[in-house]
Amino acid sequence: MVSTHPDEAAGMSPAAAKELRKAVLSAFFGTIIEWYDFFLYGIAAVLIIPDMFFPGSNGYTQTMKSFATYAVGFFARPVGSVIFGHLGDRLGRKTTLVWTLTLMGGATFLIGCLPSYKSAGMLAPILLVVLRIGQGLAIGGEWGGAALMAVEHGHKNRRGFHGSWAQIGVPAGLLLANIVWWLARLPGDDFLKQWGWRICFWFGLVLTVSGLIIRKRVTESPLFEKATRMGAVARNPLGEVLRHHWRKVLLIIGVRFAENAGFYILTVYILTYAKNQLDGLEKVVQGAILLAAAVEVVTVPIWAGWSDRWGRRGICMLGSVLFAVGVFPVFAAIDSHNAVWIWVAMVLIMGVAHAAMYAPQAALFAELFPTRLRYSGASLGYGLTAPLAGGMAPFIAAFLVKSNDGLPWLMCTYLAATGLLSLFSVYIAKETHRKNIAEEEMT
Repeated sequence: MVSTHPDEAAGMSPAAAKELRKAVLSAFFGTIIEWYDFFLYGIAAVLIIPDMFFPGSNGYTQTMKSFATYAVGFFARPVGSVIFGHLGDRLGRKTTLVWTLTLMGGATFLIGCLPSYKSAGMLAPILLVVLRIGQGLAIGGEWGGAALMAVEHGHKNRRGFHGSWAQIGVPAGLLLANIVWWLARLPGDDFLKQWGWRICFWFGLVLTVSGLIIRKRVTESPLFEKATRMGAVARNPLGEVLRHHWRKVLLIIGVRFAENAGFYILTVYILTYAKNQLDGLEKVVQGAILLAAAVEVVTVPIWAGWSDRWGRRGICMLGSVLFAVGVFPVFAAIDSHNAVWIWVAMVLIMGVAHAAMYAPQAALFAELFPTRLRYSGASLGYGLTAPLAGGMAPFIAAFLVKSNDGLPWLMCTYLAATGLLSLFSVYIAKETHRKNIAEEEMT
C-alpha cells in the first residue's frame, strides 16, 4: 500500500513520520501553553495589575509601572535563552523543554495566588516581579527548543512548514488567553477583579500538566542524537556562538525587530490607546485582536509552506514592507471608532503582514547554525530581541503618543522604521531553505 501522507511520500519512513507528527504536536501545544501564560499577563498588565498592585498613582503612572513589570519578563528572556540554550545543546532538546514548561506553569499559577498591595504592601509587587522573571526565563528557552524539535525532526523540503507549528503557538496562545479572560469576565467586572483573573492564571497549571504529558512522549531530536554519537556536542556552545557566529545573532535581532515590536504594540499597548480614546472601545479592539489571532493561526503555516517553495527571504521581505505601510491605517481605524474598519485593519496587519514576517523564522534561524550550536545560537538571537524590541515597545509607544498630544502618528512612524530595519536585515541575509542540515559538518 502506497502512503498518502506527505512526509512518507517525500521519503520519510513511517516510523520517522510518526515521530515527526509527535514532535510537531509537542511544539504546537507546548508553545500555546507557554504563550498563553505570557500573554495572559499582558492582558492583566493593562486591565488588572495597575489598580491591584500599584494603587494611589495617577493613571499614566500606574500604566507605566504595570508596563515595567511586563517588561521585566522580556529582559529575563535572554538570560533564559542562554541558560536553556546551553542545556539544550549539551543535554538535549527534550529534557530542556520539559523544564521550561514546568517553570512557566509554576510561575503562572503562583501569580494567581499573589496578595494585592492593599493586603501585603510592597511585598505584593516584589513577588510579582520575581514570578514575572520566572516566566521570562521559561519563554526564553521555550521557543528555541520547540522550533528545533519540529525542524530537526522534519523533512528537508518542508522545514518551514514543520517549524511554523512552533510559530502558531504565539497567535494561538494569544487567542486562548483572550478567550479565557473573556469567559472570566462574563459574570461581571467585579468578579473578574476579585477572583476571575486568578482563575485565568490557575488554569495555566491544568494546561501545563497536559503539555508535559505530550512532551514526555516525544523522542529526542535525531540530529542531536547524531551529534551525540559522533562526539560533536559542544562543551561551551554559547562561547562558540559569540566567537564565530555573532554576526548571525545580530542578523536575527534585525530580522525579528519589526514583528516583535509591532506584535506587542498591536496586542498590548493598543488596548491602553483604545481605552484612552473612548470608554468601551478597548472591548472592540480586544475583539479585533481575537479575530486577527484566529486568522494568523491559519495564515502562518500557509506563509511558512510558501517559504519552503520560494525561499525564506522573499516572504519575510514582503511581510516587512506590508507591515511598514500597514501600521498607519490600523490606528486611523481606531480613531474612526468604526468597529468594522478596526477589525479589517487588525486582520490585515496581523493575519497577513505579521504572519509573513514571523512564519519562516523557526526554519530560517535554525538553518543559520550547525546542530551542535543551534539551540544556543537561535535562542540567543531570538531572546535578545525581546527586551530591545518587544519589552520596550509599550513604553516607547506610550511616550510617543503622549509627546504627540495623544495622536498615534509618531508611534506609527517608529513602527514603520522598524519594518525598514527588518527589511534591510532580511535583504542582506543568505537564503537557507535548500540547505541540508542533516549532512552538515558536525565537528
